[in-house]
Amino acid sequence: MKKFLLFDNDGVLVETEKWYYEANKKSLREIDVDLEFDVYMEIMARGGTAWEVAQKNGHSKAVIDEQRRRRDSYYQEFISSMHIEIEGVLDVLEELSHEYKMGIVTTSRREDFELIHSQREIVKFMDFTLCVEEYPRAKPYADPYLAGMKKFDASQKECLVIEDSQRGLSAAVNAGIECAVVENEFTATHDFSSATYRIKKLCELPTLLESLKG
Repeated sequence: MKKFLLFDNDGVLVETEKWYYEANKKSLREIDVDLEFDVYMEIMARGGTAWEVAQKNGHSKAVIDEQRRRRDSYYQEFISSMHIEIEGVLDVLEELSHEYKMGIVTTSRREDFELIHSQREIVKFMDFTLCVEEYPRAKPYADPYLAGMKKFDASQKECLVIEDSQRGLSAAVNAGIECAVVENEFTATHDFSSATYRIKKLCELPTLLESLKG
């Protein structure tokens, strides 16, 4: 029986992935590098970085570091001003909080994560949040979800990961934890063949969990 839920953040609880792409695209365009969507999707699926494209175009580390800084600034502008709510998330978390312990495990920087959630109530349902600075290696490595499991002092069988990306799914699989993938148009091209469960929207999660009680 599942007792602990480990949620990805971007694309599962808030709709931010599009804006991270747009921030990368805008910053790279300033150094005459075009970041095509399908290229970006391939990079994100395997856990790479958009700056690979800049490196292939011969840009120096100093230039890339400056554009990365600008990307971070653009991203924060986007997440501060754009509509990133996903309908029904709070209702689902409220329902699940009566029966499950929950945490967020994200590859977001803590600075960005706090900005996203400063005016939202999502984290009040969570026992903890883990950002990229708080474990050794990011998704698709197992480290993030192993750290989340350790926070709960739980076994793999007691946990369920909720993800929307191939990279996140790989992290769950590498950690030996079952994963429910929520459909997301932004990551529709990713390979989710190793997912244990598939749901169309987060609002289907309580029904899925009920069915797992046997």
